[in-house]
Amino acid sequence: MATPISLVFALCLFINGQLVEHRIQDSLSTCLKMKREASRNMDMANKTFMCGQVEAEIEINIDGSKTIKKIVKSK
Repeated sequence: MATPISLVFALCLFINGQLVEHRIQDSLSTCLKMKREASRNMDMANKTFMCGQVEAEIEINIDGSKTIKKIVKSK
């Protein structure tokens, strides 16, 4: 079965310039809010958070939630 590709907002964490984590967000405003909160609560040495709209392979979990399996293209 092919993995569905969707256009979603993602909060991405880069450490030393490498993408290490990405999470789907409901909207750009939610993404920016989560970025602010994470930046305040975390040691930001060598870390960068970015919000953006991306085309991603989406995986649907057992509980119905969605996660990004792989970012195909950033907008």
